[in-house]
Amino acid sequence: MFKKILIANRGEIACRVIKTARRMGIATVAVYSDADARAPFVQMADEAVHIGPSPASESYLVADKIIAACKATGAEAVHPGYGFLSERTSFAEALAKENIAFIGPPVNAIAAMGDKIESKKLAKEAGVNVVPGFVGEIDDTEHAVRISNEIGYPVMMKASAGGGGKGMRLAYDEKDVREGFEATKREGLNSFGDDRVFIEKFILNPRHIEIQILGDQHGNVLYLNERECSIQRRHQKVVEEAPSPFVTEKMRKAMGEQCVALSKAVGYYSAGTVELIVSGADPTGESFYFLEMNTRLQVEHPVTEAITGIDLVEQMIRVAAGEKLSMTQDDIKIDGWAIENRVYAEDPYRGFLPSTGRLVRYRTPVPAWAGNERGEDGVRVDAGVEEGGEVSIFYDPMIAKLVTWGETRDEAADKQIAALDRFEIEGLGHNIDFVSAIMQHPRFRSGELTTGFIAEEYPEGFHGAATEDHIVRALAAIAGFMASAEADRARRTDGQLGDRLDPPAKWQVTVGGTEHKVKLGHKHIKVDGDKLDIALEYTPGDRLVIAEIDGSELAVKVAKTRSGWRMTTRGRIHDVRVLPWHAAPLTRHMIEKIPPDLSRFLICPMPGLLVALHVGEGDKVEAGQPLATVEAMKMENILRAEKSGTVKSVNAAQGDSLAVDAVILEME
Repeated sequence: MFKKILIANRGEIACRVIKTARRMGIATVAVYSDADARAPFVQMADEAVHIGPSPASESYLVADKIIAACKATGAEAVHPGYGFLSERTSFAEALAKENIAFIGPPVNAIAAMGDKIESKKLAKEAGVNVVPGFVGEIDDTEHAVRISNEIGYPVMMKASAGGGGKGMRLAYDEKDVREGFEATKREGLNSFGDDRVFIEKFILNPRHIEIQILGDQHGNVLYLNERECSIQRRHQKVVEEAPSPFVTEKMRKAMGEQCVALSKAVGYYSAGTVELIVSGADPTGESFYFLEMNTRLQVEHPVTEAITGIDLVEQMIRVAAGEKLSMTQDDIKIDGWAIENRVYAEDPYRGFLPSTGRLVRYRTPVPAWAGNERGEDGVRVDAGVEEGGEVSIFYDPMIAKLVTWGETRDEAADKQIAALDRFEIEGLGHNIDFVSAIMQHPRFRSGELTTGFIAEEYPEGFHGAATEDHIVRALAAIAGFMASAEADRARRTDGQLGDRLDPPAKWQVTVGGTEHKVKLGHKHIKVDGDKLDIALEYTPGDRLVIAEIDGSELAVKVAKTRSGWRMTTRGRIHDVRVLPWHAAPLTRHMIEKIPPDLSRFLICPMPGLLVALHVGEGDKVEAGQPLATVEAMKMENILRAEKSGTVKSVNAAQGDSLAVDAVILEME
């Protein structure tokens, strides 16, 4: 077994690998960029080596720096995590030349599966179902049109070397092919240095199912069941679960055996994932097709660990060291259900714009994962951040992964909702409300999932989860209780007016525009005349209130405002106004404050880098014209003119780092 390994990655996955290595008695080496100098994974590792500036292209993606760090520290092996160099054949080859073990699959397998065209040919030869399509070289647009007509519409055009949702075009007819083929080629060339395109049948009502593979260097390959990854936004996974609510035992066996056959055909070992697309329109479940193979550890691997009890990182290390798998296919079982939600630094209330910045407050529902595949009471948090740290513009926007395990799917989803309510994140936007809303959604609960779930269920964007009446009444009661506690604190403060008076016991509480009468008694709280069986504690300054209502627990995050509280629970933010009964009627005399007109300003919608300014002072612009391009979280966002006009002044320059709501320019 290795004595020391280096983790060629950062953040959550670096922490994850270090914890398993530590449990195995293996010393660890972290590598870090300028932006990560104080990151948790750097502190956790036994040794840490600085490898360059913040941009990944100058640090984490430079193989020579990783190899130099191995030599300097005596690391015998490298775990690449996911992303960065994890699927670079050149990196694995360079390590081999230096006699440093690569904790991953063999180079030939990475190469074979990394090319979407070649991998489909190999899959077909291995007896794996492939989507009807054309996987050879396509000469030009006319050739693409002929192929598409033969396959039958709709078809999907994909860049051969593509990934992450880039280089993909859906065509419903010949016109779409003519308009999109050349654009797909350009995207492939610009993003991946390869302009080859393949065309395949687009599967209706598609579900994204993937099979976890694990093999050793002695010819043994197993499948560790499936994961359902259908809930995606812009081809990026948001929710993953294991097993799938759609897959039957017969399907699982057929899928697993085909994926094992493909793995053996390329001499695969280590952990890997074969991604399949499944037609939800086929009730027999037999319409599943090979999509691609990821020759690395997946972000969503914890859900497989939770239902099998197998530490995949440990198995990868053991396989790389030459050990045989200690299990057989018959040993692989499914115990319970696991769901993973990715907690991202993005604002779903503002069109999912990236939201970088400092974590002013960061509290997780349970301590960070420490080795138990199911976490604490079925709740596991995998994270690579800490309070006071920063989510940088240079890397992926993931804050944490929340994994829950239950005996049933509903139990796992219920644990997600409860745990998400206890996540405290301040200082930047996050998607906790959004993923909580998904967990509560009737369609999610039914298991009727497709890759179009988010687009179909939230066509106008996200505005918060629907709130049931009993939750609104509970919030009113909690707000009334907190108002009394605040008033009691105020009267006990020396020098306060009315310090001899008891705090008000009657309040008018407005939740979401609906007024409620709240009356506090010695042993109960009444809302609109009805008694509520509620138990809670609140000390002024608390930011999380846990209430027990009719035998059920409700966690509410609270933030004081001028007229009450901002209360967040069950996937929705509620602005709550609280007034004593005697003062409430006077509000009709208050003059409404009119917000300032900001329409003439171009305001930066997210923190980011101003990579291009397309206009200057005095330029005339038309509605829809690009004004500026801001890069955040490795994605470029074009800001356009909302109306015609003339640029009065420019307040920022190309290359500036902009804060959210920074004024870029002003129109006359």
